[in-house]
Amino acid sequence: MTPHWSLETGGSPTQAERLGERIGVGGVVSRADAAADAAISFEAVSKWFRRKDRLVHALSRVSLDVRQSEFVSLIGPSGCGKSTMLRLAGGLLEPDRGSVVVNNQSPAEARRQKRYGFVPQHPALLPWRTVRRNVSLLSDVNRQQENPGMSTDDQLAMLDDIGLTPFLDSLPRELSGGLQQRVSIARAFALGAPVLLMDEPFSALDEITRADMRYLLLHLWGKIGSTVLFVTHSIPEAVVLSDRVAVLGSRPGRITQVIDVSLPRPRHAGVEDSDDYHRVLGEVRAALRQGWSS
Repeated sequence: MTPHWSLETGGSPTQAERLGERIGVGGVVSRADAAADAAISFEAVSKWFRRKDRLVHALSRVSLDVRQSEFVSLIGPSGCGKSTMLRLAGGLLEPDRGSVVVNNQSPAEARRQKRYGFVPQHPALLPWRTVRRNVSLLSDVNRQQENPGMSTDDQLAMLDDIGLTPFLDSLPRELSGGLQQRVSIARAFALGAPVLLMDEPFSALDEITRADMRYLLLHLWGKIGSTVLFVTHSIPEAVVLSDRVAVLGSRPGRITQVIDVSLPRPRHAGVEDSDDYHRVLGEVRAALRQGWSS
């Protein structure tokens, strides 16, 4: 059940707070235990694609566990397999080797049960539906599912909270790119899915709008608590948003390093002025350079 939407400002819990009760202070979690309790688990996943007369090795033995209610970003050079990992998690592709599990189900089964929200690079709004009707679309379709998503009242409260009330009856063509992407993100959260997959959702926006959207996303995620797997090319974006950043090396894609982002939550724009932010930024940048050259 999706919790009743509240307009009260509340900080999202830190990664340690979300996991502390399960792990215990100072606890150690084995790889098997982490995978069993993960929202998304990649285990030694490899993937090839056929391109004309040759095989392209896209991913090589990738292992990663994304914990419940965790925000994890995938970052790496173009063509390293970030979006391929997202499609594997979403049940749109199958691994050639290894396994992917989503909340103890196959990705295909989780997709059939509408256990995902997906936010693409471009908003993909239906041009003939208003803002309110675009946001309600997927939850309307899923009313008979076990998890029907937000109620209409909660959807309207969420839209008001993120500044979309004046545009409820507007069509997508009447909105700026930033407003369209707000609608796209709200639609994904309205679905009430436990897992959100986001494929560079801010890449088409100008830098100022993009920065605003990061904190809007954190605001919504802090209230809903979905597990998020997020693809980006932006180091600052990955650091601002994430609990952890998984750095991929060049093709064949493999995870070269997973970096903990120990910045306190809730995060606001001022975090980007902190020494800790710049330290983590440097760690991710160094890991990217190392992954590129290895």
